Amino acid sequence: MRVGIFFGGTSREREISFAGGRTVFDNLDKGLFQPVPLFVDSQGHFILLDWQYLYKGTIRDFFPPAAALPASRHPWQLYLENLGELRDEALTDLISQVGRRVEASELPQLMDFAFLALHGPGGEDGAIQGLLEWVGLPYSGSGILPSALGIDKIAQKKLLKAIGLATPDFCVLTAADWDTADPAALLSLLGRELGLPLVVKAPHQGSSIGIGIVREEDPAQFTAAVERALFRRTLTAQEWESLDENGRLAWVRQLADIREGIGLPVKAVAGGISPFVVGKDEPETFFHHPEALLGYIEASFPHFSTILFDSVTGETQVLIEQFVAGREFSCIVVEDENGQPLALPPTEIVKGTEVFDYRAKYLPGLARKITPIDLPEADIERIRQEAQKMFSTFGFEVYARLDGFIQEDGTIFLNDPNTTSGMLPASFFFHQAAEIGLNPSQFLTYIIRTSLAARRRAGLKPVQLAAQLETLDSAIRSRQGGTDERLRVAVIMGGYSSERHISVESGRNIYEKLSSSTKYRPIPIFLTGSSAEFRLYELPINVMLKDNADDIREKIEQAEAGHAAHPILARIRQEAETITAVYAGQAIAAPRRLSFAELADLADEVFIALHGRPGEDGALQQELEKYGLPYNGSGAASSAVTINKFETNR
Repeated sequence: MRVGIFFGGTSREREISFAGGRTVFDNLDKGLFQPVPLFVDSQGHFILLDWQYLYKGTIRDFFPPAAALPASRHPWQLYLENLGELRDEALTDLISQVGRRVEASELPQLMDFAFLALHGPGGEDGAIQGLLEWVGLPYSGSGILPSALGIDKIAQKKLLKAIGLATPDFCVLTAADWDTADPAALLSLLGRELGLPLVVKAPHQGSSIGIGIVREEDPAQFTAAVERALFRRTLTAQEWESLDENGRLAWVRQLADIREGIGLPVKAVAGGISPFVVGKDEPETFFHHPEALLGYIEASFPHFSTILFDSVTGETQVLIEQFVAGREFSCIVVEDENGQPLALPPTEIVKGTEVFDYRAKYLPGLARKITPIDLPEADIERIRQEAQKMFSTFGFEVYARLDGFIQEDGTIFLNDPNTTSGMLPASFFFHQAAEIGLNPSQFLTYIIRTSLAARRRAGLKPVQLAAQLETLDSAIRSRQGGTDERLRVAVIMGGYSSERHISVESGRNIYEKLSSSTKYRPIPIFLTGSSAEFRLYELPINVMLKDNADDIREKIEQAEAGHAAHPILARIRQEAETITAVYAGQAIAAPRRLSFAELADLADEVFIALHGRPGEDGALQQELEKYGLPYNGSGAASSAVTINKFETNR
């Protein structure tokens, strides 16, 4: 089956979508599916992407191509929209440098199924879902209506209130009302009605973009939070004049950032007449390129005292909520084989910042994920039941991620459901699936199969999709009970050096690429101990996906001390048995200590994903050679030399 992976997109979350699409591409089972990378650029064009661009660090590293960027006094990182209005011929030429432009009507000729890794408006709001239904192409996740509801935080709040589900009190502020409001008076009113702190949200954004917390009755703090949610920014002449040249460049770069700033293009209006100039406010002007914006600011401030910047893709309303104090969690809910919701083990988010913001969500080390949340079984089960109820009430299909808080008195608040979860390797999506025994490749297969069933149930090409389902089911059944003839590769990760966390990231990356292969069967092996004694452990998938090497080692120590897993896990695994029996196969339940002799019986060869000692100093290589295990990289002697910079220089 040809699976088109839609990633990138027009929203402020496009970079996370780009990285998630790469994860899906890497993990898609190549024995069942042929991946087709379908990049969506920031203006919504479909591009059949040349595969090598998947592995660029960011979208701006390859598109628009460097040769197409206009000459500029200063270096800028640009998206397609920064080039302004392009003629169709010029756009097609740009696209041809990274792939081929595809029209919507061509999509069914290129793929049999669309896997949506798009986020935010244009990806989770029903728009792409409607287009795919128009061309008759089945897709992953929820359908048009639940997607439209899932992107709209204000509509969600109204529905939760209407059906009696717990949700923090809130109010809605329109941009038009804000333009004529007295910020101090409005903040005072909200403080009396909702209490402080207040949570101010952009109602159609994800990844915590456009969110701020107002803790005190401070009009300036409140104004900044509302402007952040509307994607506006006000700059004063006094603020600008206080910056040196580097500071001014940094200010423009921050404004142009689609996540931390308001993004471009912007509408700019200079006003507040300088006492030295007689006249009126300058007419509004639109800017696509940061260099032109910088020039406008520098030219305006001798004559005006303020400039208001307004993103052309900003919001028209702001959601203002009562602050909820409690333990934050996230819960993935999937449909079981009968179309009923099944909540996976909820994860507690232990964050180092007040808000689980964009950086904390996607940068390693800024937050910890604890699965399941450390609560009594009864409380976790209540979270699961509430999540399943919301899933059904909102009409979600296939899967969704539901976030919330549990307070000290046991009150559970659910908020901000996501119909497309983040799909980075360490995301909740894969993290929680691993707790029932599914590796990322297996979970993606289940999502595709469940999505086909959901589209057929909703009436999309029922005869054709029935045939697709039978073909896929037959291919999955043919693997059960048979001999796995793939080459067994032990992927050794971890170690005891300061680079052990990076080693785990590398090892997981290798494991995931190999697990989707038709040639290799990876086995995750964790190495710990010391130079005097290497200790090897075969890992279950849920332990391998813990946050870092120290968390993995802690789980190993708990297992060796006889600590049982949380009882809720046994219950959820039992509920999910009909899924895992088909998709997961046999898997170990706890970390298992191995000798090198046992490793030689378990694996045909070894991939060393260790950094520093002992992976790069020849010591591990010597042990592997004793047992006749082939491995990647340099041999023991050359590794012993290159780990020593002095000897290498000699």
